[in-house]
Amino acid sequence: MLLLIGLGALAGAVLVGVLTLAGGPGSRVDVARALAHLDRRRPDGYVAPRDRPARQRLVDPLTQRLGGLGRALTPTGALTRLQRHLDYAGNPPGWPIERIVPVKGIALAAGTGIGAALGLLFGGLGGAIVGAPVGALLGLLTPDLLVYNAGLKRQKEVLLSLPDVLDTLVISVEAGLGFDAAMAQVGQNGKGPLAREMVRVLQEMQIGKSRPAALRALAQRTTVTDLRTFVTAVVQAGDLGVPIAGVLREHAKEMRIRRRQRAEELAQKVPIKILFPVLFCLFPALFVVILGPGVLQIMAAFSR
Repeated sequence: MLLLIGLGALAGAVLVGVLTLAGGPGSRVDVARALAHLDRRRPDGYVAPRDRPARQRLVDPLTQRLGGLGRALTPTGALTRLQRHLDYAGNPPGWPIERIVPVKGIALAAGTGIGAALGLLFGGLGGAIVGAPVGALLGLLTPDLLVYNAGLKRQKEVLLSLPDVLDTLVISVEAGLGFDAAMAQVGQNGKGPLAREMVRVLQEMQIGKSRPAALRALAQRTTVTDLRTFVTAVVQAGDLGVPIAGVLREHAKEMRIRRRQRAEELAQKVPIKILFPVLFCLFPALFVVILGPGVLQIMAAFSR
């Protein structure tokens, strides 16, 4: 029995030695690589809180708390509305909704301090009491207003570029391209937000969305009525089997007419818009220049 146990131990030792010699260098290399990777990930090791930079000790915790305040003061309905306005603004890559909501809390704190300081400067303690909530409200609403303004500007650009994009689609389709290839031409050669929206439609189709679903998503990301009408017509033409070239040609013609009508409307509004600035700003200056010397002479004559 002892002889068998000894032979088994000797065989096990030989097997372990063979395995070590066979895989030893590679295993040691893998272990060294793993340790080097861990060293690169944490080069400085543990740093005590008192030895960390002031930004990590003071600014970052305060920013996180204010960001939590912004999330608490933004209900679900406001988040949905903010996301819709971000879609209208083109979803700027540097400002996702996860960043804007914490910024609202930071802006609220900054607005409170600025409002209180201005109120204290101009109105004393009562002014500070009134200025603090006013500044807080303005700070809380400022990110929403900026996003809303960006959305308005982008939708205006979409409206102005729609006739040119439709003309490009018409030329491409009549030249023999399919509708998807025509949108690719618009996205590749065009400029502006509508060309980028065409690229997004094609990308959504590449990841598995159908053309009608991608076009309907485009209509939901815009407030331009003409673009929504065009999307509806294209989707219905695809469902009914109507040739897309005729639909594009008719809509391009209609968009050119509407663009001319909008230009004429703006031109007709110019006299009304310049009436009040001329009446309240230009006429008083002219009266001072023209009647001023006569008034001075009359006053001098009566004073004598």
